[in-house]
Amino acid sequence: MAHQSDLIAQDIHAYLKSQEEKDLLRFITCGSVDDGKSTLIGRLLFDSKLIFEDQLAAVTADSKKVGTQGGEIDLALLVDGLQAEREQGITIDVAYRFFSTDKRKFIVADTPGHEQYTRNMATGASTAELAVILIDARKGVLTQTRRHIFIVSLLGLRHVVLAVNKMDLVGWDQGVFDAIVADYREFAKDLGFGEISCIPVSALTGANVFDPAPELTWYQGPTLMHVLETTDVSSDAAAGPFRMPVQWVNRPNLDFRGFAGTIVSGTVRPGDAVVVCPSEKGSMVERIVTFDGDLEVAVAGQSVTLTLADEVDVSRGDIIAASDARPGHTDQFACHLLWMHEEALLPERQYLLKIGARTVTAQVTDLRYKVNVNTMEHVAAKTLELNEVAHCNVALDQPIAFDPYREIRETGAFILINRFTNTTVGVGMIDFALRRATNLTWHELEVDKAVRAGQKNQKPCILWFTGLSGSGKSTAANAVEKKLLAMGRHSYILDGDNVRHGLNKDLGFTDADRVENIRRVAEVSALFADAGLIVLVSFISPFRDERRMAREMVEEGEFIEVFVDTPIELCEQRDPKGLYKKARAGQIKNFTGIDSEYEAPENPEIVLKTAEHTVEALADQVIAYLRENGRI
Repeated sequence: MAHQSDLIAQDIHAYLKSQEEKDLLRFITCGSVDDGKSTLIGRLLFDSKLIFEDQLAAVTADSKKVGTQGGEIDLALLVDGLQAEREQGITIDVAYRFFSTDKRKFIVADTPGHEQYTRNMATGASTAELAVILIDARKGVLTQTRRHIFIVSLLGLRHVVLAVNKMDLVGWDQGVFDAIVADYREFAKDLGFGEISCIPVSALTGANVFDPAPELTWYQGPTLMHVLETTDVSSDAAAGPFRMPVQWVNRPNLDFRGFAGTIVSGTVRPGDAVVVCPSEKGSMVERIVTFDGDLEVAVAGQSVTLTLADEVDVSRGDIIAASDARPGHTDQFACHLLWMHEEALLPERQYLLKIGARTVTAQVTDLRYKVNVNTMEHVAAKTLELNEVAHCNVALDQPIAFDPYREIRETGAFILINRFTNTTVGVGMIDFALRRATNLTWHELEVDKAVRAGQKNQKPCILWFTGLSGSGKSTAANAVEKKLLAMGRHSYILDGDNVRHGLNKDLGFTDADRVENIRRVAEVSALFADAGLIVLVSFISPFRDERRMAREMVEEGEFIEVFVDTPIELCEQRDPKGLYKKARAGQIKNFTGIDSEYEAPENPEIVLKTAEHTVEALADQVIAYLRENGRI
């Protein structure tokens, strides 16, 4: 292992001190497939002499088995550690590597070039300060190159190095280099980057990486390493408004209560006036506590525990901020969203939104447009597929504190999470609050749900009949309502076909339209329940997410899921509308049970087996449930 210093032998403490005082640059390499990202990082590690002898021996041996250089050492294998990566010669996961020079320490993220792994590239870029965008000189600027450039701009990286790689394979031709640089600058001119360094290199030979290349007599600019060592990425976070997201309430005993977290912006001192967001409760910083003792001042990047002068309510996920420069406060905002999952985004579907340490329920209420990464054109869309970027509006079930992403990345970035699988499905950057959301208040009425229900001598509820087409939902709901009418009860049926003649006649049968279909019906059924009615909803409602959304709109116990459990074979035999026949013939697309999935209820309150019982018996089963649970 090299990158040696005489100080190691002479004065190890002085050597460690010199290393400690070096600043650290985090950067990523990105670009399209086979542009040479892993090879470049391997070259940086090799030429900085930070490779152990056993590592070098192992890579030399592996190069003969799975290398791409005809038996010669393949430096990309220093980074591509997964077996699948070595077998395919591609990068799949984000690989982080550390190296250093006399002037600076580095952490570099090697990010995948394949489109299907764009989400991994975004993960690597989220913590970087500089991006090295590689372009194969033989291929020029490709679609995936443009996608990575755009994502880099979205994630707030303002320092970009364009490395035109494999110049040795185009005969070190200046014309090729100039054409690629011109193409790149034209695409990136409106993306808000600062100064862009454009460098011709050959990662394989090392030309212009650490040392100037004699073949590039026409190039008089700096080497790649010179740019990496000298680019000033010093953050102005310390000069910004004070922000500290609370990670943990530190309560070791009855005499101490502090709030631990990492300061992401600004400076704080004892005596500073602060406010806890989103509750907006004010106080004053009493102490700045660390393991090594109290501090007189703390700045962005430091992890500390703050104690406050007043007993204010502070929880994990809150933000402690300067009282004279408060963050925004909203339950609806506009943002850019990068979708990271194979299952498409469906507007109005509920997801979990995590911002800092705070988690709330969220819905994309308006997908304003997608961005065509080739032309930067804004394209109308109803949904968002894997690796696509959109500008959209998001609504939350409770307010959050935030800053626009362009001002403070840590308090303006969020992820979306699937509520059932806990899978991260999207990453977003907040642009601005939609102020109108905070102007709405709930008008209290003197005649409420309890009064309306008492007048009808019943307890309101929603009987949500769900099942395949032809399962008998409408038939069962109709029979139940006839019995309720005979008993003098007040009810109303919302039937899938009937509602599509009016309220939902503008909706089709795509997954996105199905979600909106159920959202509207759930809202209406909640209003009818508020009127004191027993509401019977007869909809296929194929997705658990939307049925769960409908359940959460009303009080506990008011939503009664009725699974009309009928085998698809029997549904097809009945086929009262001839829909299954048309779906099998390909005349109807997105038909539930054929080419669109039906997610059966997991724990329904009532299960109706229409293949085993008469309609009369099924209706009696529902009425019995309502009686047993005090609804009638």
